[in-house]
Amino acid sequence: MADQAKQVALVIGAGVATGGAVAKRFAREGFVACMARRQGDKLADLVAAIEAAGGQAVGYSCDATVEDQVVELVDQVEREVGPIEVACYNAAVGAAHSITEFPTEDYERVWRINTLGAFLMGREVSKRMVERGRGTILFTGATSALRGKAGLAAFAGSKHALRA
Repeated sequence: MADQAKQVALVIGAGVATGGAVAKRFAREGFVACMARRQGDKLADLVAAIEAAGGQAVGYSCDATVEDQVVELVDQVEREVGPIEVACYNAAVGAAHSITEFPTEDYERVWRINTLGAFLMGREVSKRMVERGRGTILFTGATSALRGKAGLAAFAGSKHALRA
């Protein structure tokens, strides 16, 4: 059973850069950093680093573009760790192609990871946060949300959608 006294931060898209830094920061502030990425076993070093610094962390495997996996992740974190107080979506990917030759499959993959996954996480955590009357949802962005670059149409479009 989850400890209702623990403050929990969920970070989807945790890794060696922004997502990992966000998780470390919340752990330093006393939150249990619950981190997810497609291959959760790759979170072992990040979990160890947070714990070595005196924090608490748990790693999970979750493909943020698969609705059932996101629903299960949020349910599992709330059930086993505690209520999610802060959720941060950081998963992102890009693909570089000329707009005239951009493969639909690549565009859709970028959109699914950068935008659809954020929607799924936001929807699932907001259900619980609204019920509790509190909570914070964060989405990491990119300059491309405001100013795209040649070859990065899918990244710019998906980050703009995320920002909107």
